Amino acid sequence: MSASDVIDVEYEQPACSTQHAWARVPVEPTPTQRVALKDKIKRLLKEKNAVMVSHYYVHPDLQDLAEETGGLVSDSLEMARFGRDHSAQTLVVSGVKFMGETSKILSPHKTVLMPDLDATCSLDLGCPISEFSAFCDAHPDRTVVVYANTSAAVKARADWLVTSSCALDIVKALKDKGQKILWAPDKHLGGYIQRETGADMVFWEGACIVHDEFKAFELEALIKEHPKAKVLVHPESPQDVVALAHAVGSTSAILKAAQTLDADTFIVATDNGMLHKLRTLNPNKTFIEAPTAGNSATCKSCAHCPWMAMNGLAGVAQVLELGTNEIQVDAKYLDRARLPIDRMLAFTAALKNGQPVGGLIPNIGAA
Repeated sequence: MSASDVIDVEYEQPACSTQHAWARVPVEPTPTQRVALKDKIKRLLKEKNAVMVSHYYVHPDLQDLAEETGGLVSDSLEMARFGRDHSAQTLVVSGVKFMGETSKILSPHKTVLMPDLDATCSLDLGCPISEFSAFCDAHPDRTVVVYANTSAAVKARADWLVTSSCALDIVKALKDKGQKILWAPDKHLGGYIQRETGADMVFWEGACIVHDEFKAFELEALIKEHPKAKVLVHPESPQDVVALAHAVGSTSAILKAAQTLDADTFIVATDNGMLHKLRTLNPNKTFIEAPTAGNSATCKSCAHCPWMAMNGLAGVAQVLELGTNEIQVDAKYLDRARLPIDRMLAFTAALKNGQPVGGLIPNIGAA
């Protein structure tokens, strides 16, 4: 493969095609192709004044290459914040579409490219703006808090945006101000926050197709096989799975727990793309995927987002070469969608610096 050739992205059915027959994943490159693709991407990043940002759930090649080239591997918010603050004028976002949109909202004058624009999210898909707006209109006395895994249009309808790492703090602060919450879209994360904070919340009925499949009875059986293991769970998981955890939290919290808890073996209930970073940072520890299904299922653990799997080296090379797959956000949503993000950023910055946060919380309906 010549380094000057435009890359054609070839796809195949995922291993779990019975579960996600509509999905497609890039064909795994050969070792020679992998080296050529990485070299080409490194060259193009320099030529195009571009930087890579990759989510923890995408292929290890994309995580490693982002870090090797001065980019970032992180959660969706840090990806967008890094892109905003970086000098590069082109951001290549390996993840799912709402992540590219969030990057564009925070960096409207930059070019944001993605390997595959069809890579989306079940939480985003399950919360269409027309239905969500009607739900908000039916609860006009509530502060609208939405999770990052939503479209730009839904963000523009919200008062606050949260990630799994800051949701507890923000909802608790809203509760302390006497505000009632309308939460969307993940019902499991919302339920976890309600249990932890005691906030008055109503929920949009959404769920992540990956985390929703973790099964407590299967996890209990795995714990019996590994009685000394610690269990790390993302709060998008069902309540009975969360109840079995030694640590519950965001991707960054799971990384921290793996490094600080007194254990050599961990059972991890989140997307299995996370295992690459966990194993890289903790080479002497063992990480086991939490089971997602029972004996009658087609697989024992299918804990990987089919849309995250659509990202690959060939796609990154192609969009850098051709400038295709550019993320656009409708101008009517751009400024309004940034408002809840900026509120969250101001809140988390104040919290990190030990500053009071009460004054950062507007009254219900404030714009």
